[in-house]
Amino acid sequence: MANRIKKINTISEYHKLRSLEKPKHPLVSLVDYSQIVDLPEHNNVNWLHDFYSIAMKKHLDVKFMYGQQEYDFDEGLMSFLAPNQVLNIVVESESTNSNRSGWLLFFHRDFIWNTDLARTIKNYEFFGYAINEALFLSDDEQKIIESIFSYIDKELATNIDKYSQKIIISHIETLLNYAERFYNRQFITRQKANHMILSQLEEMLNDYFNDNAQANRGLPTVQFVADSLCVSPNYLSGLLKSLTGLNTRQHIQQKLIGKAKEKLSTTKLTVSEIAYELGFEHVQSFNKLFKTKTNLSPLEFRQSFSG
Repeated sequence: MANRIKKINTISEYHKLRSLEKPKHPLVSLVDYSQIVDLPEHNNVNWLHDFYSIAMKKHLDVKFMYGQQEYDFDEGLMSFLAPNQVLNIVVESESTNSNRSGWLLFFHRDFIWNTDLARTIKNYEFFGYAINEALFLSDDEQKIIESIFSYIDKELATNIDKYSQKIIISHIETLLNYAERFYNRQFITRQKANHMILSQLEEMLNDYFNDNAQANRGLPTVQFVADSLCVSPNYLSGLLKSLTGLNTRQHIQQKLIGKAKEKLSTTKLTVSEIAYELGFEHVQSFNKLFKTKTNLSPLEFRQSFSG
């Protein structure tokens, strides 16, 4: 059965759909997660929110996938969704877990329009992470995030005035900066799972470039690599940068240049033939990339090697 698509255009519409009180502000809302009830009828639905969503949830009766490993998590976790990203909820039976707690923060693009955050929010790559790549919080981290949510809650509870937007946006920016720090900590502390992904990346790229099928398939894309490793492209790049200093595209290019050097130094194939075997449609593109990465043209590299 194909999933239905349900788009929620406004925060007020979300409140109505979830049987919540009207939001105190039409463009920003903070919802007590314990008030949310997930129903089996929500299965087979792809939810699209036309606003940003930041969730912190605790004591969930569900399982999450982190990278390629499954975890039963009873502690705090955070997830981030940009407008029109897909959220899919799987409910086996009506959720009645009375212990669940946390916050859901929603804010519309119009709320941050013409502010510094509107220009910088695209730099927070975790908005591009999949829901199964949530941020897991330590006790101390939970306290920090909860304190920021409490400040936003208090601000929304006061009468809205000309300072409200600036103050709430400042709290959101603080929240995002802490999330960025905590994600970096997560990359470091979950070394075993992350290094497993790094090893699988190396093996996958070796297989790709060694089977001589690139001429038909073309160069591997970041999306292809991420899909092969069962993670989102942004998450993979962030993880790789924390481990190696290189993003996914740079890893692909590094492997590509290594394979090109091997062919240039051990075969009599022409540069055009090598470019074609590596998946390039145009030899000029291959020459440009090789020169950028090595400061030599393919021919100059071959000549210097043979000399």
